Amino acid sequence: MPKPTLRAAFAVPALATALAAALAVAPALPASAAGHTLVVNAGAPFRPVTHVASGGLYALAENNRPADTTLLPLRMHTLTQPPPGVGQRPNGQPPGGDALLVAPQADRVGAAQVIRMPDIYPDFPYKWVSWDDWLSKVDRMVSARLAATSVSNVVAWEIWNEPDWTWNTAAAGDFNAGWVRTVQRIRTRDTVTPVAGPGYASWDANRMRAFLTTARASNALPDIVVWHELGHSSASIASHVAAYRSIEASLGISPRRVFINEYAATDEVDVPGRVTNYLAKLERAGVWAADRAFWYEYGTVNGLVTNNTQPTGSWWLYKWYGDMAGSMVTTTPPAQTGLDGFASYDSTRRRVDVVFGDEAGGNAVRITGLGALGGTVRVTLEATPASGRFTAVTAPTTIATSTHTVTNGEITVPVANMTATSAYHLVVEPTSGVPAYQQRYEAENASVFRAERLSAASASNGGYVGRIDNTGDPRSQSYVDFVVAVPQARAYTMTIGYANGTGVTATQGLAYNGGAWSTVSYPPTGSWGQFGATVTTTVTLKAGYNTIRLAKGAPYFSGGTGYAELDYLQLT
Repeated sequence: MPKPTLRAAFAVPALATALAAALAVAPALPASAAGHTLVVNAGAPFRPVTHVASGGLYALAENNRPADTTLLPLRMHTLTQPPPGVGQRPNGQPPGGDALLVAPQADRVGAAQVIRMPDIYPDFPYKWVSWDDWLSKVDRMVSARLAATSVSNVVAWEIWNEPDWTWNTAAAGDFNAGWVRTVQRIRTRDTVTPVAGPGYASWDANRMRAFLTTARASNALPDIVVWHELGHSSASIASHVAAYRSIEASLGISPRRVFINEYAATDEVDVPGRVTNYLAKLERAGVWAADRAFWYEYGTVNGLVTNNTQPTGSWWLYKWYGDMAGSMVTTTPPAQTGLDGFASYDSTRRRVDVVFGDEAGGNAVRITGLGALGGTVRVTLEATPASGRFTAVTAPTTIATSTHTVTNGEITVPVANMTATSAYHLVVEPTSGVPAYQQRYEAENASVFRAERLSAASASNGGYVGRIDNTGDPRSQSYVDFVVAVPQARAYTMTIGYANGTGVTATQGLAYNGGAWSTVSYPPTGSWGQFGATVTTTVTLKAGYNTIRLAKGAPYFSGGTGYAELDYLQLT
């Protein structure tokens, strides 16, 4: 990239000048002609809702910034944070966001962390000193993480950031060889934590092939493959992921998780309509995770929160995303630019959510596959504006609430006078029998640490979490975090759907909101992956959002016995 794609440790006036120049030459936001239709097939699920693109680079800062109340509704997936001993001074700010220091807050909101190692340097672009200097820094970072025995949400080391323009080849030698050398150094101390990379500033097939070839030959393949999608490139995300999969297969490499840990350019990241386009394409491409790019100040989820507690217009887009449950369902935009959106169907609530935008004028959303919702449905349409980073938006604007007749399993909702910079939200529900609050939470929709999302015909919504196997080491412990919302502070009966094919009773730890651990026992069932059995317990929750953890192993919990698979939990 010709300019820093992440952040630069410039003085603030220099940054302002650089951003002004970038905006001056950047393409205009889409302003396509009106009259387009986004097609949603609520009967075509393609993956569980996991909120893959709800993460952020430098999203959190020390001292609980921003407040938990702003983070829990977003159901954040993954954070990329600086390492212990961070030296990076983003945009003239003091060093901050140390992954180990923000870990307790990330843990409370169910978010995983990837540690970006080169941010131990104060400058960006990074100023290489020597191999002795770098490897000693690697040793210090790894040792600090190993000493943090209460931290279990670190899921990878990111070896370098944007080496295609920040790696000093003249002083440090070839990056691919440097990657191998660094991975080997990490493995002398830490053989457990996955490694992530190469972290290119943009997609380049030839560069990626050369990197993977070297890494494979040296037994130093990344567990998580990283690159960035910035600068009006959302239309290419699917083709880039497909190209990566082709290279991976051609080299005989088993499928890796794809992590786009920076998306949306400076003039896009605070524009809900434009960001909606990114989220739609990231979901359809099947990435494991994606983080909002960092351009301004850390500790705000990159512009979602102002004054530590107040949502901006963009926050509501991610709140709608966080409210999704069940399965992501197919959306078909009229073109690769302009109008696009993403959608979910929650079979237990019989609810369809559609978030769309990046288009002006009068357009429409056609939703098919609605047979399960009955002959008539209630449709609520709301919008959130591009308020900027420092203007609070207390609530989205409700545009209309209407009743539609379902014909041949579908409806078409016209949306007049759209603004390209705004995002829009459609909620489609039956006209009666809608629950007052979400009661069932699918395990595959939760935050899953060192376990696997799997599918089974007998599972609620077709999915479950299995291989919850690990105890002892905070780098490998297995647990599932459910972020739930309840209307009142009180005791709730919690029913857990499960399977236990061991033939004997298994146990897991249960804790909520960071409180004391108790034990849940799972009597044996017929076999693995066959669901229908339940156990019940009582949990006392606060009004609003709560985090419930079920664990085979976790900090401050000595570990469960045997093995159990989780289908769902239900609060009544």
